[in-house]
Amino acid sequence: MGHLRNFEVAVFRRVRRDPPQGKVHRIAFWLFVAYLVLGFGRALPGQVREVFEALSFLTLLLLICFCIPLLWRWLFGRLLWQVRSRLVVTYLLMGLAPVVLFVTLASLMLYVFSGQFAIFAATTEITAELGDLTAANHGFTMRTLHEIAMDPKRTSIPALEPEEATGESTLKGTVVSVFEDGRPLQMTPGGPETEATQQYPAWVKKPFSGVVLENGALFLRAVDVQELGNRQIITVTSRPLHRENVDQIAHGLGTMSIIPGVRVDDDQDDGSAAKSRTVINFAPKNAAAKQDAEDMQVLEARRSSVTGGSLPAAQHFYDIPVTFYAPLDTLDWATGRPHSTFAKVTSRPSLLYQRLFITSLKIAAIMQDLLIGVAIAFGVIELFAFYMAVRLNRTITASVDHLYAATTAIDRGNLSHRIEVKRNDQLAALSRSFNSMAASLERLLDEQREKQRLQNELAIAQEVQANLFPQGNVNVPSLELHGACYPARTVSGDYYDFLVFGGRNVGLAIGDISGKGISAALLMATLHSAVRAYRFAGEELVTSGTPVMSEVKTRHEDEDEVECGELFEDPAKILALLNRHLYRSTQPEKYATLWLGHYDGATQRLIYSNGGQLPPLLLRGDDTVTRLDCGGTVVGLLNNMTYEQATEQMHPGDILIAYSDGVTEPENEFGEFGEERLLEVVRRHRHLSLAAISEQVMVALRTWIGGQEQPDDITLVLARQQ
Repeated sequence: MGHLRNFEVAVFRRVRRDPPQGKVHRIAFWLFVAYLVLGFGRALPGQVREVFEALSFLTLLLLICFCIPLLWRWLFGRLLWQVRSRLVVTYLLMGLAPVVLFVTLASLMLYVFSGQFAIFAATTEITAELGDLTAANHGFTMRTLHEIAMDPKRTSIPALEPEEATGESTLKGTVVSVFEDGRPLQMTPGGPETEATQQYPAWVKKPFSGVVLENGALFLRAVDVQELGNRQIITVTSRPLHRENVDQIAHGLGTMSIIPGVRVDDDQDDGSAAKSRTVINFAPKNAAAKQDAEDMQVLEARRSSVTGGSLPAAQHFYDIPVTFYAPLDTLDWATGRPHSTFAKVTSRPSLLYQRLFITSLKIAAIMQDLLIGVAIAFGVIELFAFYMAVRLNRTITASVDHLYAATTAIDRGNLSHRIEVKRNDQLAALSRSFNSMAASLERLLDEQREKQRLQNELAIAQEVQANLFPQGNVNVPSLELHGACYPARTVSGDYYDFLVFGGRNVGLAIGDISGKGISAALLMATLHSAVRAYRFAGEELVTSGTPVMSEVKTRHEDEDEVECGELFEDPAKILALLNRHLYRSTQPEKYATLWLGHYDGATQRLIYSNGGQLPPLLLRGDDTVTRLDCGGTVVGLLNNMTYEQATEQMHPGDILIAYSDGVTEPENEFGEFGEERLLEVVRRHRHLSLAAISEQVMVALRTWIGGQEQPDDITLVLARQQ
């Protein structure tokens, strides 16, 4: 499958198109490839070619079936991508489609009604003619009975006058025949209108009227059967349905065609029935020579069709021709069997309308004006609805276009772009929401840039603060030192420092500034600078020979290595000086806790003073603990404070543990970490290096805190007597 996929990708990249992703697209592609491959097989000779042609045809059908949904997707993806196009299609489906369906249904119903009405009018005319013919035939029969009753031996009957034979009908060619006991009676005087029919069919037993087919010609025929004593008198009156008579029937209606059709009965076995069987066949004329005898009868039946009337010009553009077919009951005069003769009427709505309201033309005019008025009103309503739909479409598409343009502008980085809102609807609310979102996004990006700037500054501050802590390993011959600070944030408010004097003595400092973050870090830097300032200020005093410092002694013979460790031999005084400095230079709510110690490498003594800091713990070699809590209150909160100091003798193996509140105060569901756990960790790993002990303490703290955020700065200072 990997090779096939690679082939697909290569082909589509060749034509600069995206490779197919869906199954339908991929199947269509491979069907197209198969169709091209099968094209080579179609060039082979013989039966192989036929096989390949059949396979190619089936492949093409499948390809078309799979391409239809792809084409549908393409149309919807390209042509209906815009909201305007989708709304137009929606309006067409919801608004125009029902109208089209209704108009189509109404037009179809109107067409059917018009055609049916035209057929009804034509058959009504034929029925009226048959009624008139039947009445005239019955009257002639009564007169014939009277003549025979007066003279039973007579062999001729006086013919009817033209007015008497025609009656109210306008049709021409009326023919009357009289039979007495099956014997025709002569009509006098003879002529084309009075020439008697020589015989009548055997099926005539009772009165009859209708359309008959005789020798390929259509007639309106009425038969009357009367009894006179033991005599039977049969009168037959006929009027031919030729063009002139059909013109009279279709007058004011349009054109009318009467086509002899198919005999209904097929269960006859006699020869006469077989001879009379005809069907309607609209085969081309050039095929008539190849028809058999039955087809020749069909052509003869078509030639016997009669068409009459005329179709006037249209009065309006909608006055279209209306053509309708209907069966016309017809009998074969020779057999009495029914034939399905068709009547075709072609008319116009205007003619049918006039015939419908023929009794009252004023009502017809009023109805016409009323219908025109209703149509105009409907047209105006439809135009108004179309106008409103266009307006709504424009409001929707304009809002979507504005939103699209706004999102494009935002994507290009123009966060100040806003949508002009003039309406008060849901789309307007959406535009206002977008403007609010854009403003919020612009504000958030500004805040993000400001935050990034602060982060950069904090990174610089962190780097600067890292340089304030002791760099590298600070060691003296008799004391191992280690310190670590882990800020809760980018920068820390904790402080620790190691000050080495003369290579053997060292000053220790650990403190905690109130608060966190930048303000605490700045105050920590101030405290660090102040502590260092006393050392370097003392150096300047000594090297310049100031009388105040004349008692300071050098630790080495080299004048450039003069140190002022003696200042740190009195930590209580330094705390007092720092307290006055911080009190005067910081806000009232700012203060610090500070523990200062001075270690004398010659005597292995530790002099210290505690200014509100958590008291360091001195873990002795025998696991006893001494708390170094001698001192006073916090530094910088109150003015003119004095501090006490104390001295502790260090022994080999003793470990000094100085820490900030971030070490002992972290909590979980079991409470605070506490001093006891800190001492337990140090006791357990006291044989390790101070750096390893510090790492174990941090591991224990992280385990105790768990997944919570580090609550405070963590500072740990360790010192071990060698």
